Amino acid sequence: MKKTLIAAATVAGLATGAQAEDKNLVTVVTSPEPQTQLMSMVLSMQAVQQGAKTRILLCGPAGDIALKDAPASATAAQPPKGMSPQGLMTKIMEAGATVEVCAIYLPGKGVGREALLDGVGVAKPPEMAGAMLADDTIVWSF
Repeated sequence: MKKTLIAAATVAGLATGAQAEDKNLVTVVTSPEPQTQLMSMVLSMQAVQQGAKTRILLCGPAGDIALKDAPASATAAQPPKGMSPQGLMTKIMEAGATVEVCAIYLPGKGVGREALLDGVGVAKPPEMAGAMLADDTIVWSF
């Protein structure tokens, strides 16, 4: 009986871990506010660290975070840990998350893909819509 309970507890623990890894997150960031942008990155990093497969979609003013020549609002360190939205975003990418700008961001800005940081892509609307509609996906919007 004791062995059965231990085995059941072990399986339950493994199942819980697998559920975290099976979670998908799409974080949509549109806010021009640096503090909101940074908080979206803080929470997205937490999700990555907790096993969620994470995609970040940057649209409108938030797309500027992905630029090589980003405005100071995207690169300026903020309290309490001295991180910037762009700095934390690059760490999230290094941790395995996908970061993309909206499909209309670059044409609207009048620049090409070369303006983006290495590793940042351009979202394909059918693919992104599918990711957002998937049953196992959570969508956060900032």
